[in-house]
Amino acid sequence: MDKFIFITGNKAYSSWSLRGWLGLRAAGVDFEELMVPLYVPGYKTILLEHSPSGKVPVLKHGKRVIWDSLAICEYLAEMFPKAGLWPEDRSARALARSVSAEMHSGFSAIRSAMPFNCRAKGRRAQGSQALEDEIGRVQQLWLQCHEHHGRQGPWLFGHFTVADCMYVPVALRFVTYGVPLETHAQAYVETVLQHAPVQEWMANAEHEKAVIPSSEVGG
Repeated sequence: MDKFIFITGNKAYSSWSLRGWLGLRAAGVDFEELMVPLYVPGYKTILLEHSPSGKVPVLKHGKRVIWDSLAICEYLAEMFPKAGLWPEDRSARALARSVSAEMHSGFSAIRSAMPFNCRAKGRRAQGSQALEDEIGRVQQLWLQCHEHHGRQGPWLFGHFTVADCMYVPVALRFVTYGVPLETHAQAYVETVLQHAPVQEWMANAEHEKAVIPSSEVGG
């Protein structure tokens, strides 16, 4: 089989890279990893050598180039169907795709007020009604998924799926910024924090030296 090469940004700051990386780990793929530090001189030129978007993450598989986290997860789900990256049940799968797409294209207030910074704790976000509404919406989605399709396990659809790839970085944002959560949402965050690949990612982030000032907010 052709080699998988995954191009990622800084682990402390790149939530989209984390999503694709979690998909690879969930699929059980043996892959080579290339980290490109973001927002330093020349980084865009390096990324354009790997992807036409000039952004992370990127998955290279032989001659194929797949950019964008959700596209990477979709590709892995097709390549490794036994990994169960989408739920087997059609209704559950439709919901999983819907919530993943909503995360992929929405929640701009969360992204803006709470930049991803998984090695930081004790931060506080600038509050707004839009932010409160989006935090509430995330918790509503988590409850809907788990109550309807996830009672057989701790993840949104019982076992780990693409939907979890999409929402793990949100859970980590809630930890960084000390967001008060409903009981069911806090339980999901604890599941995320206990997940071995998440712990591995965060441990690697702790060892990074680079600082992106725009993501160091709320201190």
